[in-house]
Amino acid sequence: MPVFMYAGKARNGQAAKGELDAADRDAAIGQLRTQGITVASIEEKKKGKAFEKKQKVTDKDLVIFTRQFATMIDAGLPLVQCLEILGTQCDNRTFGKLLNEVRMDVESGTTYADALKKHPKVFSGLYANMVQAGEVGGILDTILQRLAKQMEKDAKLKAQVKGAMVYPASIVGVAVIVVSVLMVFVIPIFAKMFVDFGGTLPGPTQLVINISSFMGSLHGALIVFGIPIGALFALKKYYATPAGRLKVDTIALKLPVMGDLIRKISVASFTRTFGTLIQSGVPIMDGLEITARTAGNKVVENAILAARTSVGEGKTLSEPIGKTGVFPPMVVQMINVGEATGALDAMLGKIADFYDDEVDAAVSAMTSLMEPMLMVFLGTIIGFIVIAMYLPIFKMASAIG
Repeated sequence: MPVFMYAGKARNGQAAKGELDAADRDAAIGQLRTQGITVASIEEKKKGKAFEKKQKVTDKDLVIFTRQFATMIDAGLPLVQCLEILGTQCDNRTFGKLLNEVRMDVESGTTYADALKKHPKVFSGLYANMVQAGEVGGILDTILQRLAKQMEKDAKLKAQVKGAMVYPASIVGVAVIVVSVLMVFVIPIFAKMFVDFGGTLPGPTQLVINISSFMGSLHGALIVFGIPIGALFALKKYYATPAGRLKVDTIALKLPVMGDLIRKISVASFTRTFGTLIQSGVPIMDGLEITARTAGNKVVENAILAARTSVGEGKTLSEPIGKTGVFPPMVVQMINVGEATGALDAMLGKIADFYDDEVDAAVSAMTSLMEPMLMVFLGTIIGFIVIAMYLPIFKMASAIG
């Protein structure tokens, strides 16, 4: 079926543009008119490559869609019409097709939540279950606003942590390249010069030359660069297993500085997600299961699932949460107060806000600590190489003097 690109204005006066599938140009114009779009220009999209590249649906795409969808539902537009409009106007072609599939499922009688559950790679269990709670409670627009806010906070947290790692990773990457160039290309020139002069080389100089010769050979290069790559590949395979993931995540929580940061991120994510689910009317047992699956750390996931089992046996949430040893005592006490006062969702929100600030402080502290450590470490390595190369020159100058 041909694809038509169009531009025009929607009922609210805003500019509208996008693509849609239709049998011909007149059919495309007819579809747009039913959507309330006044067409200014429309033309058939020329066929490109035989295989269209599939676009990735990003968190930003999902947040924008959720915000717009909530606004349209709040304005009183029918759900199917909202999906049709947003699917047509979506810049991400892959996401647009997916929304069209969701719309057709809803038109055939499937609930919106069940239609979303057919696409778990895009719409998580958290998303689908909150939508289900919104449909049942008749507050879908409110739930969607909460979802968008939740996703924005999660995206901000991820970006913050990734941003903190960019500087150290860049410094290490540049240092590896500089040291490799020195060892493979520069040191051999000095080594040839020292051989021509003759005599016995100082220990540090001979060590650097030996390492340079080793790295310059094919066998040495394969070992130096192959071992780290192989180790990372093996670690990735090991982490893909249940036992390996549990072991690595356990070690990660015990790391100095980084372990504390991971724990705070896990607490902030758990309390915010669980609080949003409870506030939206999702049952506690379902909320704990959903939160466990999105924990991101196997140790934290097991702790939440253990708490879920205890809650199923009639115990309070704070008691099993405290026994896991994963969550700080302050969090346990605040959850206990929230249960006692009947305001668990509000208390979880306060904990999440507090730990968001804690994560900010921890990321800043980690960055401040890593910068001087990296500079000292890399300065020591490069300084050692430079001094080792100049030792014979100092020795010759001393002999001449």
